Amino acid sequence: MKACSSTIYARTTKLFMLVRILVSEEEETTIFKWNAIRAHFKAMGPYITFGYILFAAGIFVGATNTAFANYLEQQIAALGGLANTLQESSNPTLAFMVFIFLNNAIKSVFIIYIGSFFGLIPMFFLILNGMVIGYLLQHIAVTNGTGDMFVTLVGLLPHGIIEIPAIVIASAYGMKFGALVWKMLLAAILPNRKVGEAGKAIEFFVIRSVPVVVILTVGLLVAAVIESTVSIWVMQMMRPV
Repeated sequence: MKACSSTIYARTTKLFMLVRILVSEEEETTIFKWNAIRAHFKAMGPYITFGYILFAAGIFVGATNTAFANYLEQQIAALGGLANTLQESSNPTLAFMVFIFLNNAIKSVFIIYIGSFFGLIPMFFLILNGMVIGYLLQHIAVTNGTGDMFVTLVGLLPHGIIEIPAIVIASAYGMKFGALVWKMLLAAILPNRKVGEAGKAIEFFVIRSVPVVVILTVGLLVAAVIESTVSIWVMQMMRPV
């Protein structure tokens, strides 16, 4: 766990060193202003909405389509095995909290910037996460009844109201990054297009993504604390003894 934390710290340090190079001193004083962050979130509205649509579509496919059952069962089984390993640690609550936070935070930051590969991976990431949740709920309903499915759904809510929007927003930014890369490539190929303007748009996007990364990281930390404590407590309280 210490080695993993050291790796995350080193990568985070490199990221912010890169940002220092890209961002001027004047921009540094305004990059975290709430008005600018809110304005950029508003501009990202269509991408965020599309992200929720993809996530909902994934839930529907996972719950209704058996073609992906084997793959989704493997994903859930892997998570179950990992949960058992964490449960056997000296401090299971802390182990769950650290793992959940690092896993979600790394994936969210990664999915924003891997979106530069034409925005395809963030779309797949959203659909897959939705499919896992949809399949899990449907599987529990079939095997254990709708009562257990309701308990699971309620157990997802305390941390899900933070975690799911964070994942959707991160993926939305990844899709936006991909769209900007597409525009730059078209500008380079098609006549009467200005590559410089497309490049500046990407630079502006990368700068504006920094406060988003910070906000998502803080939000996912809160979600990890809730998931490893409150969510588990809620499910234990709702299950019959």
